Amino acid sequence: MASPERPYTGTVSVGGPPDVRELSGLRISKLSVGPMDNNAYLLECTATGDGLLIDAANEADRILELTNGISLRRIVTTHRHRDHWQALADVVEKTGAATSAHPLDGAELPVPVSDPVEHGDTVSVGQVELGVIHLRGHTPGSIALLWHGNGHHPHPNQHSGQLRPAAHLFTGDSLFPGGPGNTFGNTADFSSLMDDLEKRVFAELPDDTWVYPGHGSDTTLGTERPHLAEWRARGW
Repeated sequence: MASPERPYTGTVSVGGPPDVRELSGLRISKLSVGPMDNNAYLLECTATGDGLLIDAANEADRILELTNGISLRRIVTTHRHRDHWQALADVVEKTGAATSAHPLDGAELPVPVSDPVEHGDTVSVGQVELGVIHLRGHTPGSIALLWHGNGHHPHPNQHSGQLRPAAHLFTGDSLFPGGPGNTFGNTADFSSLMDDLEKRVFAELPDDTWVYPGHGSDTTLGTERPHLAEWRARGW
């Protein structure tokens, strides 16, 4: 558990303990797995004890240990790259969790996608709803998941004008501290990813939105926003 003595930082290392963030209605556990320092995120609805895992990347035994005592209902895979799903089959076999991914990437996964998701859909864990944001570029079917906090709509264009808690955005490999995800020198994919990030993320969400990426440390949209033009100009 996170505590005042050990506040959440979002900094984890392969083989190390998870970093746990306690929010109103949701507990987020971030775990780094090897060999590529992938982040796996366990989201637990504190009202029901139900869990949702983002990216069963590797080290199934450590992921299953993380989920011990939690009813894991669903695993969402952010995109089709192998380093983000190597534990997926084992974790599904052990838990019976449903699986979600975008249809454009789902066929590349090692297990059937039971509940495909598109841009604008929602996925639920207990009483918590997360919005699906399709970010085209790193892969054709890359997605992010967005949570606005209890009592708020899961999509940015649906919220009321009232004050709200910071949003929480799980971006897979589409957004990191310092820039967008790798588009492997493909200029069309890079433009597509930048367009989606600018229109679907930065234009819709406030600076205090917390970003949980697929590798490495966390960031916020406010930290990254001043660099959008710089990223466009450099082309990666």
